[in-house]
Amino acid sequence: MPRRRTPARVTAAAAVAAGVLVLAAPAPAPASAVPADKPQVLSRWTQTGSASYTAWAAARSDPGQWAAYGFDWSTDHCTSSPDNPLGFPFRNACARHDFGYRNYKRATSFPAHKARLDDAFHADMQRVCATYSGAAKRSCEGTAWTYYQAVRAFGVSSQDTPADGPTA
Repeated sequence: MPRRRTPARVTAAAAVAAGVLVLAAPAPAPASAVPADKPQVLSRWTQTGSASYTAWAAARSDPGQWAAYGFDWSTDHCTSSPDNPLGFPFRNACARHDFGYRNYKRATSFPAHKARLDDAFHADMQRVCATYSGAAKRSCEGTAWTYYQAVRAFGVSSQDTPADGPTA
């Protein structure tokens, strides 16, 4: 039996049918975009008030809930200074300060927010100091003032600058 040649029309029809199947297949889900309110959330968590601190602390306890935002939760706490100087627990104040620095640097808007971040750091330490009285309170406040002055003057480190460049 002689071999029959496939007409060009059949080949073209098969190609069209394959193309239709590809177009009909579900498209892959788009890469998840960073939520549009990321700047507002970041701002809400880096204000000087206690409500801002409380909201940040709650989010920090469950960062997976905020994964879509791509926040940098890393911290070295109080860098090369003691986290609990003279027994005053400044560790969480330092962690929130790191959070603000690192995330505003990634958003490429750090200079516009540095003073507020430093003020929030001082406010967080002052709230710690408010739990003491007498000489202990004065000592805590003096230590908080020293930490605050240090970050105002020297508060930028290599850990605060993302290695992969700015991200939204």
